[in-house]
Amino acid sequence: MSVLTLQLAGPLQSWGATARFTRRTTESAPTKSGVIGLLAAATGIQRGDDEQLKPLAALRFGVRTDQPGTRLRDFQTAINWDTGKSMPLSERFYLADAVFVAALEGHLDLLTELHTALRAPVYPPFLGRRSCPPAQPVELGLHPGLDLLQALRQEPWQASEWHKKRHTGQTTVTLPILYESHQTTGATDTLRDQPLSFASEHLRHTLRPVTRTEVQVPVQGAPAPQHDPFDALLQESP
Repeated sequence: MSVLTLQLAGPLQSWGATARFTRRTTESAPTKSGVIGLLAAATGIQRGDDEQLKPLAALRFGVRTDQPGTRLRDFQTAINWDTGKSMPLSERFYLADAVFVAALEGHLDLLTELHTALRAPVYPPFLGRRSCPPAQPVELGLHPGLDLLQALRQEPWQASEWHKKRHTGQTTVTLPILYESHQTTGATDTLRDQPLSFASEHLRHTLRPVTRTEVQVPVQGAPAPQHDPFDALLQESP
């Protein structure tokens, strides 16, 4: 087995596992259906092509929260141009300034194709919704011979510099991981984000077992504390 890692960072992200009428929520971390949809778009898989979707959906998925971000709520409305009437007001939830490392475990040949597609995508990637473009290239690396948790433990911390400043002086940082379990019973939780079809007329998902854990990652590249030159003068003053 091998692992493909992705960096999911942007001003806004939104990863909805459920949507009820005019209320569109977001999970606190990327969903498997959202990341598989990103990969399917990069490779040019059409929405109704469920057969080509199957190998991607079979990949084992995990995600590490490197920077949790802030939850935002937005109100949106629209006008029906045929009737001129306003549509119902809807709530949309987003994660602002969040950074995640997503990992997909599978056969090296398929992961290599996906890694190549991310560098020259057929359709541009977005972070859950089309209004949420990534701030930088999505691909991080290809890790032959590693499993999912090994890759998530070894990938360097991807947080923003301003977020790293909050951990100045620390040698490691504790990051939460949500990963797809092998077992179908006894898992910590279940999420309805296993994609079956992305066809517009019948989007279908099913449950998958997930487990939560934590990992210690070295604080690499954290900026040194900035010293104010006036501090020394104040210390020397009587």
